[in-house]
Amino acid sequence: MLQYGSLEAAELALGRNLTLPEKLWYSYSAEKSDYYLYNHNCLFLFLVFSLVPLPCVLVELFWFNNMNKFKLQPRIRRSFSELFKCYKDVILNKFILVAVPLIAVSFPALKWVRIRYPTSLPLPSKWEVISQLVVYFLIEDYGHYWIHRLLHTKWGFENIHYMHHEYEAPIGFAAPYAHWAEILILGIPTYLGPAIVPCHMVTLWLWTALRQAEAIETHSGFDFPWSPTKFIPFYGGAEYHDYHHFVGGQSQSNFASVFTYCDYIYGTDKLKDKKHRE
Repeated sequence: MLQYGSLEAAELALGRNLTLPEKLWYSYSAEKSDYYLYNHNCLFLFLVFSLVPLPCVLVELFWFNNMNKFKLQPRIRRSFSELFKCYKDVILNKFILVAVPLIAVSFPALKWVRIRYPTSLPLPSKWEVISQLVVYFLIEDYGHYWIHRLLHTKWGFENIHYMHHEYEAPIGFAAPYAHWAEILILGIPTYLGPAIVPCHMVTLWLWTALRQAEAIETHSGFDFPWSPTKFIPFYGGAEYHDYHHFVGGQSQSNFASVFTYCDYIYGTDKLKDKKHRE
């Protein structure tokens, strides 16, 4: 529950008027438990998994002529039944059976690492949010790189990572399509950042949503002119990761989660011309 009994009490304690977002946050969260608000992560993940891939799914299904040139592996097209099967498997077997229970039981750990209660005021400033998100992306990227390399050892691939590589030509819905153990293991670098640099709950919600949206974009199978890789230095993106899937289980390159600096530093960066995949 919110630590202030009223808006006036909150403003008195903070020594200033609340901003509009803070008033809206107070109105929504004042009588809701911290645990209930924390579990909003389930809703946000469901929305990201379901909605973010849709634009590329529509292009895949209806094959708009002016979009054909952006498809990284145009020889492979997915039918509606294939796309729906992937989505259904992700929601039922990865989201409901793995992600939701994990979120539901992780609240004590959240409090242990001192992430601020979701009902706390004041809300973080935009610069606090941006700086924390940058730190989280860097920490996640470095941890993901090394775990991903381990998953490409003989044992790691044959027992765990093989499932994620069932899609030689990635699609957005397949971003979280993986063995349950891989989901748990790769969750470590995802939440290591907030554990090291504690944040407000709204920042954690935003981080979780952005990280999954980035993974979906990376697995989209399309390299559009407006893709983040065109604007963010050292960003891997869809084309970079598509080559990793194209090579398959034998791949020992392009392990990057978000950025390419680890691949560059450790000598595992490689990107063939996309014509080789046509």
